[in-house]
Amino acid sequence: MPLRVYNVLQREKVDFVPMHEGKVNMYVCGPTVYDHSHLGHAKAYISFDMIVRYLRFSGYDVLYVQNLTDVGHLLESGEDRILKKARQASALPMQIVETYTRSYFADMDALGVVRPDISPRASAHIPEQIEMIETLLRKGHAYVAEDAVYFDVTSWPEYGKLSNRRLEEQAAGSRTLKGSGKRNPEDFALWIFAPPEHILQWNSPWGRGYPGWHIECSAMSRKYLGETFDIHGGGIDNIFPHNECEIAQSEAANGVPFARYWLLVGSLTVNGQKMSKSLGNFVTIKDALARYRPEVIRTFIFQSHYTNPIDFSDEALQAAERGWERLVSAARAVRNRLRSAPEAGENAFAQVVEAHRAQCIAAMDDDFNAPNALAALQTFTGEVNKLLNSGEPLNKATLMAIDALYSDFGGQVLGIIPQGEAHSIDMRLTDGLIRLLIEIRAQARAEKNFARADQIRDQLKALGVILEDRPEGTTYRLE
Repeated sequence: MPLRVYNVLQREKVDFVPMHEGKVNMYVCGPTVYDHSHLGHAKAYISFDMIVRYLRFSGYDVLYVQNLTDVGHLLESGEDRILKKARQASALPMQIVETYTRSYFADMDALGVVRPDISPRASAHIPEQIEMIETLLRKGHAYVAEDAVYFDVTSWPEYGKLSNRRLEEQAAGSRTLKGSGKRNPEDFALWIFAPPEHILQWNSPWGRGYPGWHIECSAMSRKYLGETFDIHGGGIDNIFPHNECEIAQSEAANGVPFARYWLLVGSLTVNGQKMSKSLGNFVTIKDALARYRPEVIRTFIFQSHYTNPIDFSDEALQAAERGWERLVSAARAVRNRLRSAPEAGENAFAQVVEAHRAQCIAAMDDDFNAPNALAALQTFTGEVNKLLNSGEPLNKATLMAIDALYSDFGGQVLGIIPQGEAHSIDMRLTDGLIRLLIEIRAQARAEKNFARADQIRDQLKALGVILEDRPEGTTYRLE
């Protein structure tokens, strides 16, 4: 079965066929770096991380570009977000940018999000943006007004094709600069003339100023991925006006299609309302990581398809934590057994492993359906726990096949089961602590302190560690 994706541009699920066999060029709208990132950002970028991970797992050579907006993203009032933050903090705008760029990448690293191959900044690509604006002016798709250079939406009949909005509907939803020099209310700014006190401004053929928000993505995606590329990703809340403006100005300037597949992520909500700084209903990633492991946050996000919204609550995170602990406990138990497993023996469990591997692949090939892949892993874990608790001798081949499925889909694709040396240390620490408690319990029993021994047994059981007293000594298993 080929990989199928829901292409927002076509409004249907289609086979994914990249422009060049075996290679995928992908652009995702990145953050505006004016404050610490919150869980809404985590939802978006963990989702695209999962998509990139699976494409690479499937053998594609992915070139992943994600921009950083450090100039030009305006508030409803027309005020630049970064300049506003700089004034509030009595700092230079680029101090704000550097502070929150580092904060963003620290958050993404902590969440296990693989860094993009290229993270271009808007302020570092002013010449490319000016060049594209010059092309739009020359082709009659833009005009110079008294306060800005604007894109003329009436010059591009396909404007609105991504969001499926008629031109007369668009003024109400527009967040573009409300300038006095517009010909049409829906026209959007390509270049904004700056007053003398505006600290972020550059020379241009039309006077000193700074770029509008939308032009940066068109210019930078063209520079690094070409005029037409495979996948454009972003948040569903930015479909209009941002993504719509990107398409119009790119196709008007380049004369060729822009992005072939549009993958848009649903929002993170709180009581059904989108999490956002402006509403004050946000939880920063740093605060969330102080309470939950990164793998738990990822597991929570993967319980909803990337295109759908998901509602945040502590109860939802705690449920995700319980599900994650069940998965990782089974993976640890398998890896513990591997250290002393015999080489010889039949791999009678191979069919179970392959059946669940096929389910994971089918789920991910169906528009990156992480919830179904996660469900397949949970069902698989039930079978693994039965096997581990059966008392049957397990050889290395059987355990390695089980571990490979956990490593491939729990680790490499979803990023929720730790791998590598860090995981080995985690396993050794867990195993060592449990064995230490077993020794303390054995000493308590020898001293006839049965209340203490029972307390250790019961507390371990509450954590999912089951002690089994045998003639040769006490062993343990994980529920």
